[in-house]
Amino acid sequence: MKKITLLAILAIAAFSNNANAQSTASATATATIVKPIAITKTLDMNFGHIATNGTVGTVVLAPDNVRSLRGGVTLPATKGTVEAAKFTVTGEGAYTYALTLPADDTITITNASAVGKDMKVSTFTSNSTKTLASGTATFSVGATLNLNASQPAGVYTNSAGFNVIVNYN
Repeated sequence: MKKITLLAILAIAAFSNNANAQSTASATATATIVKPIAITKTLDMNFGHIATNGTVGTVVLAPDNVRSLRGGVTLPATKGTVEAAKFTVTGEGAYTYALTLPADDTITITNASAVGKDMKVSTFTSNSTKTLASGTATFSVGATLNLNASQPAGVYTNSAGFNVIVNYN
């Protein structure tokens, strides 16, 4: 009888512990929606007037609109319009963002009268701080223009433009 009573007490205790072993807590779910990041072009890139001497050369346009040259290129006194591309980014204040510039030699500028003498644009650079101070940022993008030997005279353009991509970090 003592054994049955002891087993009954142990069985009741075991079921009591199982019932008390489970507990429930509640949590809330929250989401904060931020302003979408956006980029706007405010000025197109222009390498200005360039003269060649019949050999291959490059013109580097820095984000601060300063040009430098290598090889068979000269910069005439009448420089024309020289501008790095300019962009404005808007979004959530004090956020940082990633900046993606075009890959080397993916942008080509052409002149319909100079068939086979297209010029590649490469080595894109930027003066972006990659921070949205008060929700806005402006920056410029420069690049290197690669001229062919005996580049024909004329205006060369990339009518499709080039993409600059921003995304929140």
